[in-house]
Amino acid sequence: MTSNRNQRRARFTEGRLFWVAAVLGAALAALLLTTAPARAQGAADAVRIGGKNFTEQLILSSMTSQYLRAHGINTALTSGLGSTLMRQAMEAGQLDVVWDYTGTALIVFNKVEEKLDGPQSYERVKALDAAKGLVWLEPSAINNTYALAMPKERAAGVTTLSAYAEKMRAEGDDKRHPLAVDMEFAARPDGLEPLKAAYGLPFTRKDVIQLDPGLVYTALKNNQVDLGLVYTTDGRVKGFDLVLLEDDLHFFPPYNAVPVVRKAVLDAHPELANLLNALAARLDNAAMTDMNYQVDIGQQPVDKVAGEFLRSHSLI
Repeated sequence: MTSNRNQRRARFTEGRLFWVAAVLGAALAALLLTTAPARAQGAADAVRIGGKNFTEQLILSSMTSQYLRAHGINTALTSGLGSTLMRQAMEAGQLDVVWDYTGTALIVFNKVEEKLDGPQSYERVKALDAAKGLVWLEPSAINNTYALAMPKERAAGVTTLSAYAEKMRAEGDDKRHPLAVDMEFAARPDGLEPLKAAYGLPFTRKDVIQLDPGLVYTALKNNQVDLGLVYTTDGRVKGFDLVLLEDDLHFFPPYNAVPVVRKAVLDAHPELANLLNALAARLDNAAMTDMNYQVDIGQQPVDKVAGEFLRSHSLI
């Protein structure tokens, strides 16, 4: 539950914290990188890898460090960072390689409000960040975006949000359809109300239950709600046997995970592009969900899970 709460908190607070990071600048990034509650390893003159403070990012950053080391590149790993801090550290030259998400970079850091699909999001952020000295390599098939999930026993063949909306309308106003969301999503101008409008979902005020993000998963697991707002690659989706309804109208923005490298470092280590592109090509939602499940539900160590993935795909 803690990792998901960190993840949710990181994403929803990015926008509010961005101006603080911008004002404090590189000096703050350098200071906080030395004092953050991160797992650090490495040596001088190493490629500095950063990671955010939730399970998926801990796995990706550990995996990248192990992978590059196995291919003869010395690395220094600093994980457990807040999203805004990690971005500021990249721009300030305090980190060299990270995994970031197209939706985060576009919406939070580049302030793009236009609705774009996956390929468009990637191309736009790639172009915008190139001007800042950040190179977005090839995207993985990981899309850690929002989704509405159902307990499997309640799904009964419903696979899309449009189909669920049609079912709601057919059943009429007398039947309740409890929906669990966190308080931020319920109030956001790009959250619950526009989602309802896009799909014609007739949720009433009494249907919507506002919970701590971690408790949304608990409510779904205990079959207390019809639907809950989740992340597509969260380990509890698999662990609690939840069904993700397809966002067939593409309401939620894409959050594809992509390796990002500072241009100066890529110029000095051109081999990083092929190596990281090869790693990204092996990653998708199924693999990432399984690894998150092993850590969050199975209580396996992050480094062990990351290393086993690399070995099982003959990457090391």
